Amino acid sequence: MSEAIIQARAIEKFYPQPDGKRIQVVAPVDLSIEPGQIIALLGPSGCGKSTLLRILSGLSKPSSGELFWHGKPLNTQTPNVAIVFQSFALFPWLTVLENVEAPLEARGVGAVERRKRALKTLDTVGLDGFETAYPKELSGGMKQRVGFARALVVEPEVLFMDEPFSALDVLTAENLRNELLELWINKKMPTSAIFIVTHNIEEAVLLADRIIVLGKNPARIRSDFEVGLPQWRDRKEDRFVELVDYIYKVMTQPEVEHVLRVAPAPAARVRQKYQMLPHARVGGIAGLLELLHDRGGREDLYKLSEELVMDVEDLLPIVEASVLLGLVTLNEGEVAITPQGVRFADADIQARKVIFREAVIKNVMVLQQIENVLKAKADHTIPAEFFHDILDEHFSQDEVERQFDTAMNWGRYAEIFDYDSETERFVLAEPMAEAQAPAPTAKQ
Repeated sequence: MSEAIIQARAIEKFYPQPDGKRIQVVAPVDLSIEPGQIIALLGPSGCGKSTLLRILSGLSKPSSGELFWHGKPLNTQTPNVAIVFQSFALFPWLTVLENVEAPLEARGVGAVERRKRALKTLDTVGLDGFETAYPKELSGGMKQRVGFARALVVEPEVLFMDEPFSALDVLTAENLRNELLELWINKKMPTSAIFIVTHNIEEAVLLADRIIVLGKNPARIRSDFEVGLPQWRDRKEDRFVELVDYIYKVMTQPEVEHVLRVAPAPAARVRQKYQMLPHARVGGIAGLLELLHDRGGREDLYKLSEELVMDVEDLLPIVEASVLLGLVTLNEGEVAITPQGVRFADADIQARKVIFREAVIKNVMVLQQIENVLKAKADHTIPAEFFHDILDEHFSQDEVERQFDTAMNWGRYAEIFDYDSETERFVLAEPMAEAQAPAPTAKQ
């Protein structure tokens, strides 16, 4: 095991009372933070998670016990740490760049050097181009990115995060978690360890290499274990579900001692990159499928372009969209319709919508996300700005607009959502009426 960056030995926190008694917030705790790990601290609301974070980061002194930084007493040195808080805590009178420069200025870093480091960090977290903006001009997700940049610019050895995603909407929080992992896994952040306080069980299992679960009254460690799952993680995976269930039981049944089953870790997986949707309308996809079906199910791409009086460059996005949706295959210039494509070509209007909906929900990530968030929201609506915030991190501004237009066309046709242009909000569509799509048939 690597030498601990921070070592806590029997630290506790209590508050003396006038009658000589004391209120104990944190019971004696032994805890270490090693390099190369994301550590998540979970526990019931009010159990002392943030108090423990403040002690470990040096912001608050323990009532008793000892804290060590690289083996030496913490009170004899200044730890190289930074904190990202739940609230964005930005200076509203400063620009984005000035907010990020602020901690460097406090440390006495010269103007040229701090400007250079701040610009580099802003670029790392995807805020290039927003240097002169003020906090009031930013969305919640972008404000928290400024918080990330402000913490990372000091190049902390340990990054502490106190429920950093809890003030954000579901979609933005998910996007920022993924970006944090991207920076961590690809070593794009100058940090040896991350210590994150959260009340979200799934968030802990998604992010952390090690999870510590606290009990309360006073805070004490009830479970401390290695997650053992490679990144990127799948919420539907059996071991993921098992870990979530175990943590839930530990947190909600304090009188019972739960044992976590040891399981071998699965092989590492590659994260799916964010998709770029081919710019094709549903009408073009339907026309391609009908033509292929009429011509025996397969045709050379160049012959198709001649038949449709289209340049191959103009036809290709329609073919690529159909491939993405599993309606055709493209192999060495030959386009072939799939059984699902045949079902679509043979179906009536309503049945086609059902088939198309199945295809986009299965294959199109952003439409999956929009549907999930719409279903999760109490009012079943979200502003279109959420969609733009996601795509802004992956595409140019012009491409964001094209992606938005394509996703709108597909999602509305599939009756996943409606779009209110006055309020600029997505609205969950009424459940689609059941329609029986015909089984694949052979064309004569």
